[in-house]
Order: sequence, then C-alpha cells, then structure tokens
Amino acid sequence: MNDSIVVDVVRVFTDEQVKFGNELGIVRLTDASRGREQRIATQLGFSETVFIESLDERGAGIRIFTPAAELPFAGHPSVGTAWWLASQGTPVERLRERAGDVAVQYEGDVTWIVGRAAWAPEFDMTMLDTPAEVDELDPGAFHHGEHYLYAWIDENAGRLRSRMFAPAMGIREDEATGAAAVRITALLDRDLDILQGRGSRLRTRRSAGDDILVGGRTVFDRQLTL
Repeated sequence: MNDSIVVDVVRVFTDEQVKFGNELGIVRLTDASRGREQRIATQLGFSETVFIESLDERGAGIRIFTPAAELPFAGHPSVGTAWWLASQGTPVERLRERAGDVAVQYEGDVTWIVGRAAWAPEFDMTMLDTPAEVDELDPGAFHHGEHYLYAWIDENAGRLRSRMFAPAMGIREDEATGAAAVRITALLDRDLDILQGRGSRLRTRRSAGDDILVGGRTVFDRQLTL
C-alpha cells in the first residue's frame, strides 16, 4: 500500500505576467489522506488546502482547510481548484462545497466562480485613506480575528488596494482572498479590480440576486510528496 500523499501546488490570482498569486495545495482524497485533512493542511502551511472528495459529470466535491480550521467556502481555493481540474482535462460546471454549490465559468485564461457574501467569513472591513497606508500595515499588529483593509487606487475605475490578516484562521497574511473580495463587492455594491498582497490581482462582478463572481488567473507551481 502506498501511503505517500501527492500535493499539487498552484498560485491563484496571479498578475498578467503570472507573477505573485496565492499558493494553494490540492490533494486528491485517498486512504492515505482521508481523516488527516486538518493535519495535512497544518503541515503544509498554505492559507488553504483543498481535498477533492469526488469528481463526476455534475462537478467536484471538495473540502477546504486553513492551517487551523475547515471553511465552508473560500474564493482562492475554488478558483484554483476549478482551474486545476480543467488543466487535468476535467473541467467542471460546479464545485460542491460545504456552503453550497459553487458555479464555475471559464473565460480564456481567467477562471470565475460564483460566491455569496453570506458564505464568507465576517471580516472586519476597514477603509484607509491611501494605498500607501495599506502598504505600510504590519501583519504583527493583528493578533485576533479576520481583518481586511483597503483603499481606493482609482475609485471611478473600481480599483482597490487591499491586504488581509487572519490570525483566527492561522493565517498571518493572506496573499489573495476571494471570499473577502466577494464581501467587499457586496459592501460597495460595484464590480471591482483588486490588487492584494504583494501584487496579486482579483476581479469581481455582481450578478443576479446575491451572486457575485470572483475571478483571476491561476498557474501551476510545483508538486510535493508527503
């Protein structure tokens, strides 16, 4: 019996030159990994790790873990997993997550997923005056909770600068946060183009009802074996 666990690592929400992006670990659930999901996610240390439970003509069933807890929904794992499945020759129309079914759309090199603000954590949203203030934030100043801080780069164009700190999830700083992008889009009630972290890019679109699309580019980075 092979007890090794293969982890594909992708970077989600890269810029146009496929730089930056938030690392995501993707694991096909096997006997070696089943029941050890939280331990594996903690060991890997990525802001999120996805475990693919099932794959059929209706879509894929996934579970999402931070280093500290399981999440019912998260944006960068959803976008990254949808892209990775397509790269394996198995594109999907939806992902079955704990929060509900997450629709998927492929548009050139951008993968979109459809989320709802109600599925996302209740981030402490703070607007700052300038992007420079966002740049100067110290992750060590955040000891509890989940904090999303942002400022307008160009309000007329809907361009934001943001950073996210979530010690409650075991995440010192998140490079790109799709769930927070869904929440801020609902809060500001407009489509957004978000520059987060060191240089990651997220885009959002409002849709019917409470649905909000979040999308971006993803690239394969490396493979690990545990």
